[in-house]
Amino acid sequence: MRFRMPTLSLILVASLVACSNETSDQNAQAPQFRPVETPSVASIYKTVRLTANIDHLSSKQHKMLLELFAAARIMDQLFWRQSYGNADFLLPFIEDSNAKQYTVINYGPWDRLDNNRPFLSDTPPKPAGARFYPADMTEDEFNAWSEPGKAGLYSIVTRRDNGELLLTPYHQAYGPSLQRAAEHLRNASELAEDPMFSQYLSLRAHALLSDEYLTSDSLWLDMQDNAVDMVVGPIETYEDGLFGYRAAYESYVLIKDQAWSEKLKRFVAYLPQLQRDLPVPEQYKQDPVGQQAQLNAYDVVFYAGHANAGSKTIAINLPNDEGLQQRKGTRRLQLKNAMRAKFDHILMPIAEYLVDPSQRQHITFDAFFTNTMFHEVAHGLGIKNVISSDQSVSAALQETASSVEEGKADVLGLFMVTQLHDAGELGDTALEDYYVTFMASVFRSVRFGAASAHGVANMVRFNYFIDEGAFVRNANTGTYRVDMAAMKEAVNHLSRLLLVIQGDGDRLAAQRLIEERGQLGSPLAEDLARLKDANIPVDVIFEQGEKLLGLH
Repeated sequence: MRFRMPTLSLILVASLVACSNETSDQNAQAPQFRPVETPSVASIYKTVRLTANIDHLSSKQHKMLLELFAAARIMDQLFWRQSYGNADFLLPFIEDSNAKQYTVINYGPWDRLDNNRPFLSDTPPKPAGARFYPADMTEDEFNAWSEPGKAGLYSIVTRRDNGELLLTPYHQAYGPSLQRAAEHLRNASELAEDPMFSQYLSLRAHALLSDEYLTSDSLWLDMQDNAVDMVVGPIETYEDGLFGYRAAYESYVLIKDQAWSEKLKRFVAYLPQLQRDLPVPEQYKQDPVGQQAQLNAYDVVFYAGHANAGSKTIAINLPNDEGLQQRKGTRRLQLKNAMRAKFDHILMPIAEYLVDPSQRQHITFDAFFTNTMFHEVAHGLGIKNVISSDQSVSAALQETASSVEEGKADVLGLFMVTQLHDAGELGDTALEDYYVTFMASVFRSVRFGAASAHGVANMVRFNYFIDEGAFVRNANTGTYRVDMAAMKEAVNHLSRLLLVIQGDGDRLAAQRLIEERGQLGSPLAEDLARLKDANIPVDVIFEQGEKLLGLH
């Protein structure tokens, strides 16, 4: 690839512009280049058109969608700044079209599906704390800093002129951009035909400008009848790989699938019993689980920011505030069209290479959908605070929290599927469908790499299930099958292990588990290489927006 080198004077000008733009860009640095091989976008990602039927929406709601898209695009810009810095100080200097597209997909010059390996020239390793902290800040310096609220979700850490650390709330650091996003949400609020959704959008606009999200999150939990939905704001903390404290901006715009949502309602009633049946002592499942949680299916029509970076989410479980979860539950949103795209273009082709032919008939979309749904349900089960104190599990586990939580949700989701199947609540579908589809999905997710909490969680599970004899490899063919009896036992044992780590707040145990089981080794690496040789994509990217929906 070829790069157009910026002159020194241009670098200085761009740096000054970036520093004066808004607070979070004051540490922006000019990119420096040397030849590095960038993967082909087409070989890594399958391009999918995000469409949905919006014929049932009024012209007023169509106009509302345009405002929601505009707000989502600002979340996209903000996530660029949290991940890398000012995109305008990087993208114009990349002449190679494939390299530029790969940079856009990754929101910076680090490959999210290859352990954040730099793929542009002279790019230093990605800071563990992204742009939430000064690049030269150490963990010891942060831990010794006596600043109230330093572990908050909605602030960045920079340096004063004298070198001291400075805490700045998001609504100040990103003020002008958030003002524009709030205006779009207020415009959408005036166009919304569902009164509760209208109120939510208005409250969310206020939240962007105040960093006070609890009220809008609470109202969002109450919404049930709105045909259009939106997730917007700083949500997940995966991008903060240093401490796991700070939330990254993202957005989804969603069209509710009423028919599929009706099918899912009945499962909510089982949640309290599933919590009581968890395979751990009572103190690890003492948190109450209400029946007010929602399970709904959607077609997603727009991804932005963190949600759109690297591997794409196919289901959502929100809000993340533990106190609100305990009081009101959560909403689980299944993104059906994105899920179908991954099943058709990735999971099924993987199965042709890695799943034993005798079990391939057990891989079905319904099982994939159900496993994914109960993954999200599992996020709401277990325990939110360490049993020996009021400290939250996420605060106790720090940088390991996301991987442990994703691993818990994966295996606990399958535990719940097993319980419901054995109770006759999942119809005539064979349990083997869920287990074999689950195994195929593990192969899909481990390809996300160690930079992804989901990738690490799946690698831990794969190695654990191999060691327990639940996954059995045929050395002659390089294919795998599920041993049903061993799988049931392994699901129970790993569920117990992860729930206890969370309940004890045992960060050292989490680190050991990830170090011992979270690594890609042979022969799986060779087996996955066959998928690469066969040009099976790792994940999807989207064509999305107004034109695909016929909006102008």
